[in-house]
Amino acid sequence: MSGEADAATPDGAIILKSRVLLLDRDGHALLFFTRADVPSNPTRWLTPGGHLDPGEDHLDAAVRELFEETGLTVPPSSLGTPFWSRDFTASPAPGVQRDYHEEWYRLVVDRFDPVDTNWTDDERVDVLEWRWWSLSAIRGTADSVEPAVLAELLAQSL
Repeated sequence: MSGEADAATPDGAIILKSRVLLLDRDGHALLFFTRADVPSNPTRWLTPGGHLDPGEDHLDAAVRELFEETGLTVPPSSLGTPFWSRDFTASPAPGVQRDYHEEWYRLVVDRFDPVDTNWTDDERVDVLEWRWWSLSAIRGTADSVEPAVLAELLAQSL
């Protein structure tokens, strides 16, 4: 779902998302450098994940998003239960505020190169690059990361 679809969500509705903190065996996290929905917001690094499709729960969405954004196929049982969640307000379009709820999963895998075969048209425009990040690199970057507590989440996961 794009920022336009989020902006069209009725006021008062909570937009549901799932994210995956995907770690390699050395503790590096896979992040994507993506444009924000609103031009005034910074381009930022974030984990794989996205919106729940109609009829999905958070776990199903996490599995689907991993496949779509990285090419990685995993059984739902490999993700287990969420290790963190957050509620926040964001601006999917200029002058529009929406409420969001995210459930976060964690998965350790052998390092691989993500593929863009299943990316949406929006992702082909918005995703500028990807990289496996160490904790020290995340802590030391001047780039924006989302959420702001990503370094702490990674530190807790190592």
